[in-house]
Amino acid sequence: MIRKLATIPGVRYLAFFMTVLMGIAVVQAQQPSAQQPPAAQPQTQQQPDQSSSQEASPEETTRPRNKPRDYKKWTFNVGGGASLPNGTTNTYVRGGGGIAAAGAARNYSRYFGLRLDFQFDNLPLRTSALELAQAPGATDHVYSLMLDPIINVPASKNWGGYLVFGPSFLHRSGKLDSSAAVPGSACNGFFTWWGHCFDGSLPINGNFLHSSQNEFGYNFGGGITRKIRPNMDLYVEFRYLHGKHNNITTDLRPITIGIRW
Repeated sequence: MIRKLATIPGVRYLAFFMTVLMGIAVVQAQQPSAQQPPAAQPQTQQQPDQSSSQEASPEETTRPRNKPRDYKKWTFNVGGGASLPNGTTNTYVRGGGGIAAAGAARNYSRYFGLRLDFQFDNLPLRTSALELAQAPGATDHVYSLMLDPIINVPASKNWGGYLVFGPSFLHRSGKLDSSAAVPGSACNGFFTWWGHCFDGSLPINGNFLHSSQNEFGYNFGGGITRKIRPNMDLYVEFRYLHGKHNNITTDLRPITIGIRW
């Protein structure tokens, strides 16, 4: 009977098809058992995820720290030196007058800051100026207040430089020991620069021995620094100062050597 059924072509194809289906069923029945070991992998993979989440939680609670500044927020400087007069000032003042300077800078970065300086300049009068004043001796000096942006230029670990420029306020004052000049007489160039010439004449009241003038102007210059200690620099600075009021000018070129920290 079976042999007779096997002779039918359709039964052959059906048997072959059933055999293929049974083989697929067997393979599919075996896949769950073969995939069970990998099914445990997500559990093992979840463990590092849990540990990583646990490790990340302290980082979330702690904020990143700011980087330390590579510059000082405040710097201070003191120094001294000598001035070289310029312009009309050079006509009546000899060079080499002593100076004293002090300042403070508020730094906003390694390269830029704002600096305030106070400076005293002695202005010794020339012999020719004393002759024009008809005075045996005199004293003269100027106080300067300068507020400048400062641009720092670090060149190496120990060497650096900087540039300054900005407005200035100058107060120049002086005193003649005495004078043989006649009140009301015509002024010469010295008394014009001295600040006591009115309508081309000396004041009749004779009040021209003292001089006091306030002038506004500008300054610019720069310096070189050399580190001598971890928190201290030696600096050499050159500036140009100019002040003016009522066509009376004061021009100086101070050279300062000092320290800053």
